[in-house]
Amino acid sequence: MSTGYRATPYTTAPPRRSARLLHRDGVVRRMDWPLVLAVLALTGIGSALVWSATRQSLLDSGGDPQSILKKHVLNIVIGLALGVVASLFDYRMLRAYAPVLYVLSIGGLAAVLTPLGSTINGSHSWIVLPAGFSVQPSEFAKVALVVGMSMLLAEKRDAEADPRDVDVVLALGVAAVPLALVMLQPDLGTALVISALVLGLVAVSGAPIRWVVGLVAGAALTAFVAVQAGVLKDYQIARFTAFLDPTADPKGAGYNVRQATIAIGAGGLHGQGLFHGAQTQGKFVPAQQTDFIFTVAGEELGFVGAAGVVLLLAIILWRIGRIAIGADDLFGRLVATGVLCWFAFQAFENIGMTLAIMPVTGVPLPFVSYGGSSMFANMLAVGLVLNVHMRRYA
Repeated sequence: MSTGYRATPYTTAPPRRSARLLHRDGVVRRMDWPLVLAVLALTGIGSALVWSATRQSLLDSGGDPQSILKKHVLNIVIGLALGVVASLFDYRMLRAYAPVLYVLSIGGLAAVLTPLGSTINGSHSWIVLPAGFSVQPSEFAKVALVVGMSMLLAEKRDAEADPRDVDVVLALGVAAVPLALVMLQPDLGTALVISALVLGLVAVSGAPIRWVVGLVAGAALTAFVAVQAGVLKDYQIARFTAFLDPTADPKGAGYNVRQATIAIGAGGLHGQGLFHGAQTQGKFVPAQQTDFIFTVAGEELGFVGAAGVVLLLAIILWRIGRIAIGADDLFGRLVATGVLCWFAFQAFENIGMTLAIMPVTGVPLPFVSYGGSSMFANMLAVGLVLNVHMRRYA
């Protein structure tokens, strides 16, 4: 029997933005939170270490004791914003933009070798900008190289499952250009990081093992020829000499390593306390807020604090490795692998040179050292890795 009322279809209002974010397919749920939290914790510890490493020098010069800390925090904020942007769009779209990123990175590296470039700490790797800022194009070249090589090595033709020899040759040719430009600066540390990145990408791409063996043998031969032909600068050779024999030049090339090991050894188990390290506050360790930041952790936070830094780095590498293994496609797997090799080698080199188990090459500790270009590139790389992880659920 009719009631006299006309039935209307029932509709539900669209979920609010907060509900969409918390949905099982939302951004918050798809995020790899162990990776995100480890990165945030490491940047927090790094901020404290940078503050301690620069505070006394700024006080002695009559400056703001927190000025470097403020710049460092600003770099972190900008880096986080870049990482968020990199994580939100579909990483598979990067295949179309990889050539553009590559050309821009080559342009930046080439600009460094013109009058626009500046020399800092013996390396002509910087472009100085107004307001006291500077940019290091080689840091962004790492990101472009990860994307560019991954695209080439993941490209499939017909029914082939693995990259052909011509694909590997093309990828290595793409890597050779920025590597050569970095060596012309010269920046041996960054060149070694790029080499480790390239080797990891080729190994994981499924290329024949002869390519991996050939790359290792070629790198060893190139290093030998470079030393014999005098390609390396005198200060670079002196660093390797100091690494092999720390007592050879204790007041010259061996000074940094000697002071670094003293600082770390003085920390003991629990450290001397933040802002209370004799070596750090006495300014005995050069470049302590950048290349030798780990010595601040060793001296002022002790073995416990230094081990905490290493543990957080290990968590970051572990999560990136898990994301690489679980990637939906080879391109995503290679992007995550490239970032993994980059972070792993750079962290090992940085910490190793402070412990005298690696030669001094001047590379920052990821997420810890002071430096805008390094922080921006690191955050962009993490954003890309998170992008690969989140697209598994798309």
